Amino acid sequence: MKTFQQTQLAFAQHMRAPHEYPAPAGIEDRRVGIYRELVYNNIESLIATVFPVLRSLLSDSHWHSMVQDFIQHHECKTPYFLEISEEFLHYLVQERGVREGDPPFLLELAHYEWIELALDVSEDSIPPAGDLPADLMAAKPRVSPLVAVLAYQYPVHKISPQYQPQLPEPAYLVVYRNRADKVCFMETNPLTQRLLSLLQSRSDTLADVVATIAKELGHQDNSDLAASALERITHLCNAGVISHFE
Repeated sequence: MKTFQQTQLAFAQHMRAPHEYPAPAGIEDRRVGIYRELVYNNIESLIATVFPVLRSLLSDSHWHSMVQDFIQHHECKTPYFLEISEEFLHYLVQERGVREGDPPFLLELAHYEWIELALDVSEDSIPPAGDLPADLMAAKPRVSPLVAVLAYQYPVHKISPQYQPQLPEPAYLVVYRNRADKVCFMETNPLTQRLLSLLQSRSDTLADVVATIAKELGHQDNSDLAASALERITHLCNAGVISHFE
């Protein structure tokens, strides 16, 4: 390894873990300190912006310890600064996990806050709406590509410094970007979750999807289920969750 490469490696190690690795010899600490602050502050600021609720729940020492551990130990797979928040989520879920002193909902809250950014910056677009079919049951509702159907053990959309549940309280949410490019969410229920999940994964008519759900639930008569599905599909279409019909 060349001397310049050795210096580069030593410099990078010092940037990631300044308390464990000394700066390369012969460089004034004041100069190195400028880079230390730039690297940490830029990354920390971006993460705090994407995860504002999580940041507000943790003490300064807890938060900065977590961010520093991320910088030191996580190997990012992307060179894009905007995608660091996703790397931070991967670090939390796949490497760090929930540790002593963390709120029990930490991972779910982080995922929920990241989803909002992911939908906001997505380059996908909602197809033109078109007219509402005369026979909705015979139509094929298509879910917008800017929709996330989510189920959490904790009500992450309600969490704040004033409300931090310690026991599970299941929450079913749909997070979506509407036609005005605004990221929104709505509370749903397991039935709506299943309806949207089937519509996302299959190209079936609404009648076929209702029949599948009725069979899963053991219903012989699916008329009530069909009526509920029609009402829900109309609402989801108006919100932009259902983008169009085939």
